[in-house]
Amino acid sequence: MTDSSTARPSLASALAPLQARWQTLNPRERTLVSAMLAALGLLLLWMVLVRPVWKTWREVPAQAEVLEAQWLQMQRLASEAQQLKGQSPITAAQATEALQTATQRLGAVGQLAIVGDRATLTLKAASPDQLRSWLGEARQGARTRPIELQLQRDGTGHFSGRVVVALPGQP
Repeated sequence: MTDSSTARPSLASALAPLQARWQTLNPRERTLVSAMLAALGLLLLWMVLVRPVWKTWREVPAQAEVLEAQWLQMQRLASEAQQLKGQSPITAAQATEALQTATQRLGAVGQLAIVGDRATLTLKAASPDQLRSWLGEARQGARTRPIELQLQRDGTGHFSGRVVVALPGQP
């Protein structure tokens, strides 16, 4: 272990050549070296202290906005989960009837096929509102879970394709 009294002479002896060199410089050279050292010190101060704080200060509002949106989404999902949890279970027959009723509202643009514990809705030129309405009824009324979506949007904004949902099991 080295005490401070032995450390000081070694530091002084290490700085001795630099002090000697400093003394040999003329005043103009000393001014230039001092200016360069000051500029280097400011650059180092900027790189180590100011720049990271500045970067954080610029990025935090955007990150906070993203985190807030995620938090709100999580709260919506938690609320929906509580609502679904509070609902009484329904049978597969009741779910099938609810899906058929929702599909009848689509008219000629939707066709429903039920096989086992899955229902497949085939769409031909359904409007976004029709699709949203059917999905809402399937989720709330029939308590189904979407498994697969294969949709294409045509030039008029209508959807064609199929939606596969899982029917709820027996209570």
